[in-house]
Amino acid sequence: MKTIGLIGGMSWESSDLYYQVINRKVQQILDGIHSCQCLMFSVDFAEIASLQHMGEWDLLAKKMISAAQRLERGGADFMLLCTNTMHKVAGEIQQNVNIPLLHIVDATANAIQNKKLKKLGLLATRFSMEDDFLKGRFQSKYGIETIVPEENERRDVHEIIYSELIRGIISESSKQRYLEIIENLILKGAEGIIAGCTEIELVIKPSDLQVELFETTKIHAEMAVRIALE
Repeated sequence: MKTIGLIGGMSWESSDLYYQVINRKVQQILDGIHSCQCLMFSVDFAEIASLQHMGEWDLLAKKMISAAQRLERGGADFMLLCTNTMHKVAGEIQQNVNIPLLHIVDATANAIQNKKLKKLGLLATRFSMEDDFLKGRFQSKYGIETIVPEENERRDVHEIIYSELIRGIISESSKQRYLEIIENLILKGAEGIIAGCTEIELVIKPSDLQVELFETTKIHAEMAVRIALE
């Protein structure tokens, strides 16, 4: 079994989900009492979130590179960034380590292509919905078009993530707002929905939708297990 490196803490709620999915998948494949062989470096998300909202992406890249290098020195064979938003600096991370970084878009695009879908709605933080680091990779590498909610809807999606979900708060009113926004994306032609923020999977489940829901955390984590065991 290869050792999986995990850069976590963004938020710890999503990192907990990564750890659960990875271990359950290892146990499912190997049976018995097997669990994953992994290392996690977890950051203080208060500092990360503050720097995100100040636009300090160069400093954030340095912090992520430092975390990645610690995992590499610790013996990780490859690594995951346990967050969608910080993939904004994924390129800088990969340039500064010698082990592979499994990109969340690559894992998710593989799952989307298996369903033969071409146009997906993207629900994520404002950074991920408004910048091009996820959308551009989906389009340029895989020919997958992503559409995002309207401006006021993006504001609500982002606010719910940072004021509720990263704190472990799950409210019915926020879930209904997400479902309303998702329905609008479907009306615009979305054939499926990408839960492009790991915390969104805490509130929106596949059974809530009439279209396919691509749970990026689950997809990313399960692909990591396949790589670790191949």
